[in-house]
Amino acid sequence: MRYDLVIFDNDGVLVDSEPISNRLLAAYLTELGHPTSYEESLRDYMGSAMHRVHDLVEERTGRKLPADFDDVFHARVFAAFERDLEPVAGAVELLEKLAADGVPYCVASSGSHERIRVGHRKTGLDRWFDEERVFSSQDVGRGKPEPDLFLYAAARMGVAPERCVVVEDSPLGVQAANAAGMDVYGFTAMTPAERLTGATQLFGDLGELADLLA
Repeated sequence: MRYDLVIFDNDGVLVDSEPISNRLLAAYLTELGHPTSYEESLRDYMGSAMHRVHDLVEERTGRKLPADFDDVFHARVFAAFERDLEPVAGAVELLEKLAADGVPYCVASSGSHERIRVGHRKTGLDRWFDEERVFSSQDVGRGKPEPDLFLYAAARMGVAPERCVVVEDSPLGVQAANAAGMDVYGFTAMTPAERLTGATQLFGDLGELADLLA
């Protein structure tokens, strides 16, 4: 099937940010008295908006995170991005091919607009994403696994949900795409295939994705 729109998740799909941000998140939660390993952070929070972190911590402990939690965390993440962030292998070549072939695409991320932009500037991916191609859970108020973000992106891009394919690497993202009535290609570089139940197709590197979209 030739899709009318490719919707990319950002973290872990276009920019290699998941290891950085989840190590920092686990360390910060532990520092605040909520012991969390890197593996637990990936399991519980990968692909989610920040409100999920607050909700799960309060649900499990009965305690709220500090009011400045998001600001402190993002400051640490952005500093680490400036030092260490790289594009996911194959992302540049894939975006070049989509642009050359005239395939419509956008990014729809649980991260904030600022987080997306910081990452894209550092990795050079900003050349492929003007403001009209960037969508955040900030735009809709509810992050994945709710379908709102993907439906919003499709509507803004003028494409019916059934004509879209989502590229995701998290279980929450796959659930959101399914709920939106979209096909979803699950990226298994960081997430075991068995955790991406419901994906239309699975792939292990972005070179494979180029072939799937051809």
